[in-house]
Amino acid sequence: MCFTTESSPPVPPVHGAAVDTTDLTLTSEDGTTFTAFAATGVGDRSQAGIVILPDVRGLYRFYEELAVRFAERGYDAVAIDYFGRTAGLGKRDDDFDFWPHVRQTTFDGVRADVAAAVAQLRSMDPDRPVFTMGFCFGGSNSWHQAANGHGLAGVIGFYGHPNRADNPLGADPVVERVDDMACPVLGLLGGADDGIPGSEVDAFATAMDAGGVSNELITYPGAPHSFFDRLESDYAAESADAWERSLRFIEANS
Repeated sequence: MCFTTESSPPVPPVHGAAVDTTDLTLTSEDGTTFTAFAATGVGDRSQAGIVILPDVRGLYRFYEELAVRFAERGYDAVAIDYFGRTAGLGKRDDDFDFWPHVRQTTFDGVRADVAAAVAQLRSMDPDRPVFTMGFCFGGSNSWHQAANGHGLAGVIGFYGHPNRADNPLGADPVVERVDDMACPVLGLLGGADDGIPGSEVDAFATAMDAGGVSNELITYPGAPHSFFDRLESDYAAESADAWERSLRFIEANS
């Protein structure tokens, strides 16, 4: 998993910002109900919305807090859970055994759940630009959504693997789906992440360049996997840069 139970996003709150939060039950096109968390700011509903795709733990307070940080900046956000089909609805404690559910999570299921979250964000404005942002398992899941027909404005992935098959089940490596990508891609990776070789990142960038996909893959030298964490104080500068790049990417592509 990407974060400890004490982890939190390394993003300062906006003091005085008005944000509403809601626990949601969304329904996918296959009839599956799943848990989500929405954070809504005060402002124009036509402004960009963000679908947050967690790491292997699924919906967790780290991602709920991240949704709030987006809403404070005027971007409504919905963080989703992957495990409605296998673990049902509701919040889970720190002892939740997530791995059996991760192993049953499917490419089609994630795509359908993202579609439901996108629809939720567009329910008040069908033309609203929507982005996905994901981490680790959710990082590559986020990149996949560029090729999944959601009409997204862009996708952001932190330390996703560009060349891993069946993650989730039924997924081709995202590097092999470049021809179907229909929006810009941002990737934020750690140079000291042994699980994601730099050669794989370079090959992903080369494939997107060749396919005409607007992309920016940023690797932070010396940063480990899961560097985007307030507990990782040694990488505060890298985290701050990654957050600012994400905001600029959203603004530029909205």
